[in-house]
Amino acid sequence: MNDFHLDFSPLKEPLAFIKLLEWLFSVCVFATCGTYKGETTVLVSCGEHVNRTVTADFAYPFRLNEVKFTSPDPTQCAGTWTDFYLVGNFSTTAQFFVTWAVLIFLYCLAALVLYLGYMHLYQNISAIPMLDYVFTLCATFLWLVSTVAWAKALVDIKVSTGPRIVGEMSSCKLPGSSCVFVSVSSMRSLNVSVVFGLVNFFLWGGNAWFVHKETSLHKPNGNSPNSGLYPPASGI
Repeated sequence: MNDFHLDFSPLKEPLAFIKLLEWLFSVCVFATCGTYKGETTVLVSCGEHVNRTVTADFAYPFRLNEVKFTSPDPTQCAGTWTDFYLVGNFSTTAQFFVTWAVLIFLYCLAALVLYLGYMHLYQNISAIPMLDYVFTLCATFLWLVSTVAWAKALVDIKVSTGPRIVGEMSSCKLPGSSCVFVSVSSMRSLNVSVVFGLVNFFLWGGNAWFVHKETSLHKPNGNSPNSGLYPPASGI
């Protein structure tokens, strides 16, 4: 009963097929968010120094308060240039979102091994589907929470690395100095990560029904007249 029996037929059913999709989209989440690197650029002019470019490189996990614009020339602006740090630390939200995706990735792998190799145990031991169901409900909720939190953090990241930083740089306010915001790296992949987070939420929410059907909450118990252990009543 405990032997491993590889059988791909469960992939034809929603229970295992959706789990495969959940595994795939969890990879998409940490691939689009956890590998991001970007920079924001400003042109600085003062005195004889015109249009000198200063940049700030930022990346996952988005501890922007540790990222600074550093002058490429120590004597720029007569030595009055001071380092300017970006605002905000979004590492908690970003790491929670990505770490959760990694945990889901591992869980889906384990679940697929169970479905494809030990389905006989899954069907005969009622505690296993119940644990799967409880985890599915929790995962659905956490996907929603983590995605909403990450979407809010992403909005703040865009603000902290956007044009408003020019108005906050003290060196740009010195007499004879001026700064112009140039660009910030595209955050398209981060936008996509939010979409993948929502896709995972809907996948797990939908899969909850199919997991529920495998539990004792849905299946008739052994004492039920309709369980198949008793013949159906016949008319006289």
